[in-house]
Amino acid sequence: MDPATIFVPLAAFGLGALFTSLRILWEYERGVIFRLGKLTRAKGPGLIFLVPFGVERMRKMDLRIVALDIPPQDTITKDNVSLSVNAVVYFRVADPAKAVVEIEDYYFATSQLAQTTLRSVIGQSELDELLAERERINEIVREIIDEGTDPWGIDVTGVEIKDIDLPKEMKRAMAKQAEAERERRGKVIAAEGEFQASKKLALAANVIEKHPVAVQLRFMQTAVEIAAENNSTTVFPIPLELMGNIRRPRGEPLTEEEIKAFQEEDADEATSLPEGTETRILAETARSILGLGSGGKEKKSEAVTQEAEEATQKAEEEEY
Repeated sequence: MDPATIFVPLAAFGLGALFTSLRILWEYERGVIFRLGKLTRAKGPGLIFLVPFGVERMRKMDLRIVALDIPPQDTITKDNVSLSVNAVVYFRVADPAKAVVEIEDYYFATSQLAQTTLRSVIGQSELDELLAERERINEIVREIIDEGTDPWGIDVTGVEIKDIDLPKEMKRAMAKQAEAERERRGKVIAAEGEFQASKKLALAANVIEKHPVAVQLRFMQTAVEIAAENNSTTVFPIPLELMGNIRRPRGEPLTEEEIKAFQEEDADEATSLPEGTETRILAETARSILGLGSGGKEKKSEAVTQEAEEATQKAEEEEY
């Protein structure tokens, strides 16, 4: 028999067995090796050689983080509120050998454990805690799931509650509560504004009580504002005693000391105006309204001015 006819098939068989015994694992993969059915070790990454003819077998395991979606769970909170909650769990295989040997399907087992844990934690929490302290609830769920999957070689890196679906009745009740809270805040702010306004009005009343001329000045200012806003003529009855103060005895304008004393009265209520200041202030204001300048310049006709002076003189004679 020709040796070549024997060597060539053996060489081909050997090369085939060699190629079938080589495995390449990526950086994120590990290979759990079984030799004749017995666990030996986990290998990888890189080039892995297996004993051919079925002596060694390998199972690949992915070490990357897996995002596990938890479907909506219908549960009842501690304060008897029915709701539906869903979440997402992030985990990875930390020990490939345990993930293969200790559990049949670590993915399905982790999913079931996450669902039961989520319902349990929600049932021990109140609705306000679930809405306001979501981070704390997430951490509690993560710790429980991680402790349960640790014997399987699974490391749970995070848990996030995604949606909390409340019943329509509860949503309406919460909306009414929020609206009532906004109304309460509005009433409190309005009450504070009324209180501050009342303090200012009390202060103004105190000033008017000490200086009655302020009311007359305010009356004249209102007349000027009305005349400026409307293009019409407005007639106001003016008492004779008010006309009597229009013409000042000496015809002198207010001095700087008198004006300064009146301005200081607004800042310090204890300060009183000098004697005769009220009459001079009223006269100056009336002069500006009637169109009379402080230096005697007339803005109206001489006849109107003469009639005003005669009325003033007549009022003074009646007083005497």
